[in-house]
This record gives sequence, structure tokens and C-alpha cells, in this order.
Amino acid sequence: MSTHRLSELARKIELAVFDIDGVMTDGRLFFADSGEQIKAFHVRDGLGLKALMKCGIGVAVITARTSGALDRRMSELGIDRVMQGHQDKATALDRLLETESIEPASVCYTGDDLVDWPAMRRCGLKCAPGDADQWIREQADFITRNPGGRGAVREVCELILDAQGRLAAWRDGFR
Repeated sequence: MSTHRLSELARKIELAVFDIDGVMTDGRLFFADSGEQIKAFHVRDGLGLKALMKCGIGVAVITARTSGALDRRMSELGIDRVMQGHQDKATALDRLLETESIEPASVCYTGDDLVDWPAMRRCGLKCAPGDADQWIREQADFITRNPGGRGAVREVCELILDAQGRLAAWRDGFR
């Protein structure tokens, strides 16, 4: 896809939806002896998500699994659109779009595996981490350089902010 076309798609985004395992995390699952899930999130991804929200772009997550660690991280970031335990991500996305009154063309979905495709294909901008399933990468409009859990989310956030003319101002706020 041309850079111009990608920028056109990203310019329209009002809501960025992310999968968790394989996108916000590296996809590996860790369990404590107690059975509690342990997840590792990249701090730079969190800063990118906060930037989107600061610029008025909504952020949501849809994941097939459930995790207290995810609840805690999303709470820390101020993300309240958290949909856990949704094997049927397309139905979850439809519910979210209806609740938010947002058209699919205004949504960016970032996913890494086949379970994400039914929701992903409905969205205006389809993104995948650099280490996503090969077929998903072939369908994506944008593939990050970084793998899931290692900065892929930040790349998607910056793509959207740049297309909307907000990236430089956001970065300048730290200088």
C-alpha cells in the first residue's frame, strides 16, 4: 500500500482497537503457581496509547482471554473500553461500534492472529505486529517493524497521530 493511501486511512481514525496477547504482549503466557496470569506490557506502548487518548482518539481492547493483569494495566492507562473473554471478536466489535456510534471506516484494529480477522476485516485501517501470523500480515494495511509486546502498539499510535498532524506537537510537549 502506498504511503499516501495509508495516511488517508489513518487520518480518518476515531477509535483504535487492540488485541492483547501477541499485540500488547509478546503472546507468551505466564502463570504463577497460584494460577494467576502474568503479562508483560511495554511502557512505550502505554505512552503511545495515552497520546492517542490525549488527542481525542478513543482506545479499546478486545481479547479472547481474561486477566486481572490486563484490568490493572488498562486502569493505569485510563482505558475503560476493555472487552475480555470474547472469542467472537467481530460481535464484540459490533457491540462497541454501536455503543460508541462509530462507523467501521473510522476504526483501526490491530491484531496478530486468525481469531482477530473477523473483526479486523470490518475496520478502515488494519494493522499487524511484525511477528503476526503470515496470513494476517498479508491482509494488513500496515505492518509494524517491531513485534507484539515490543513497541508495535506505539508504532500504530504514531502512524495515526502523524496522519492526523498531531505527532510533532505531542513529541514537542516533552522537549
